[in-house]
Amino acid sequence: MKNFKKISIGSLLLIMLSFFSLSSCNGDDSSSSTGSPVITAVTASLDEEGNPTDLEPTTVGFADNMYIIRGKGFATVQKIYFNDFDTSFNPVLVTDTEIFVTINRNTPYADASDQLKVVTKNGTAVFDFVVAPPAPGMHSFNPINAADGEEITIYGSFFLDPVVKVGDAEAVIVSSTLTEIKAILPIGSQLKKVSVSTISGTALYNTAVGTAIFDDVFYSPWTIPSWNNHEFVTDGTKSNQGLVFIKKGMDGWGNIQGDWAWNDQLSDYTGIKFAVRSDEPGKLKFVFNGDWGETRLFETTTEWKEYTFTWAQLGNPEALQNISFQEFTGNANVYYFDNITYTVD
Repeated sequence: MKNFKKISIGSLLLIMLSFFSLSSCNGDDSSSSTGSPVITAVTASLDEEGNPTDLEPTTVGFADNMYIIRGKGFATVQKIYFNDFDTSFNPVLVTDTEIFVTINRNTPYADASDQLKVVTKNGTAVFDFVVAPPAPGMHSFNPINAADGEEITIYGSFFLDPVVKVGDAEAVIVSSTLTEIKAILPIGSQLKKVSVSTISGTALYNTAVGTAIFDDVFYSPWTIPSWNNHEFVTDGTKSNQGLVFIKKGMDGWGNIQGDWAWNDQLSDYTGIKFAVRSDEPGKLKFVFNGDWGETRLFETTTEWKEYTFTWAQLGNPEALQNISFQEFTGNANVYYFDNITYTVD
């Protein structure tokens, strides 16, 4: 992963002190400050562990990370551009020979100039420098229960020249854009997790192949009877997984009840998880296999949150028979459910 840890104040101060002290020991810099600027190198201020680097030069930078531009003639700096993107900087972090600057995450990286420019009152310095895209973000993929050799669609962001793996096996990419990848599951994908890697890092999705109870659709024998008066909403911009999620307006102490079925093949799994959000902060009770006791309560917010219950927390059941939820604030609210799956952790 190339997303470095944010620099600590202490580390930043130490780095700046070392450079500024060195600059002051070099004597009068007035001659260089009046000449045209020159960039001799760019170094990362931190390594991948968040520690000060050994200042090895680099020609590749990553958004949201701080770099040190080295050279001369920077005292009168006016503008800094990465790929022609006007990048803000703190004048306090500038000497005649060093500039500390953070690459903005909105800096373009595709079809760009691949140049760093420092503009001063006395001229412009240009340096060949590539800005890599931010690390990929993986929203979800579906169908979760695709068989080996079938196609899945991965949704996310910053998928630039991606590599898709399921476990340790590489998947064949059919097509890809910056926000969507279509790939063929390799042999041995079941119960393995999907990852997307680019030059900037790796995103791993926490739901394994072949574990879905609900993923845009319910997988037999699981359903929610229509008398619950729930809705299936298709909107990938608001879902937690895939494109479809469940919506249910509940009165205080109301509920949404799943159908009864039977699955005693649980040995490959470690428990159950699901994602929930609500229009207002709320509280629900997870009703498992018909146990309506006041246990397994959890609070909800307006943002999707994933909740996990292990088999041990569920009493080490012999089979999964029923999944239901009860409103537990006593107030009417609208709740949303998505990505109901088994866990394999």
